[in-house]
Amino acid sequence: MSINQLWEILEGTPSSGGWFTPENVLLSLLLAFVLGQVIAWVYYFTHSGLSYSKTYVQSLVLVTVVIAMVMAVIGDNIIRAFGLMGALALVRFRNVIKDTRDIVFIFCSLVVGMAAGSQRYDVAVMGTVILCLIAIYLYLTGFGTHLPHNGFLRFSLPVHIGPKHPISGILKRFCGNFTLISAQDRGHGSSKVEYAYQLMVRNADTNEQLLSELEKIEGIGNISLTMQEQLLEI
Repeated sequence: MSINQLWEILEGTPSSGGWFTPENVLLSLLLAFVLGQVIAWVYYFTHSGLSYSKTYVQSLVLVTVVIAMVMAVIGDNIIRAFGLMGALALVRFRNVIKDTRDIVFIFCSLVVGMAAGSQRYDVAVMGTVILCLIAIYLYLTGFGTHLPHNGFLRFSLPVHIGPKHPISGILKRFCGNFTLISAQDRGHGSSKVEYAYQLMVRNADTNEQLLSELEKIEGIGNISLTMQEQLLEI
């Protein structure tokens, strides 16, 4: 089958859904499987943070195929549709999804599965391509990012930091700006001071170099750098 013939099949599907022959149902399930993988791969590529789950990615593929099968079962029979809705109402999902972006990807899988299952192949293909391109664009451009401070630095020193202390010079090299939050004496006979800074790190890839430079400061200890993305995941 040539590409032109395949596209004619995609464009030639009637708006109210085609006949649910075994061949059409098989094509719907296979298309849902392929498009579900496309959605899952885009989610995998654009995911950032600590909450990644292999089972969730696999679920995106399975949900797309299952919904396509549901649409094939319902067909044009409204009685079956209500019966299936009643059966699904008995199912309880206890897994809580914290990230709204994960919910959007599940919804995408549901809609693509509905389109493929109802034999709206053109809508399923074009919808998947457009949605995935938008997701990749938002990921690559960092759209919506607004982080006046994206890092939290803690360390201890046996002395108070003056305006000409080497730490200030190091932070200026690696950070767009930084703000001292607290400088607290440990007490209990200890001469060390606990410092806490909010940072705007220019490039997260240089975090290890930043920590390495700080470790060269005489007397410094208990260095801890936490990025805001990690804090939000916790």
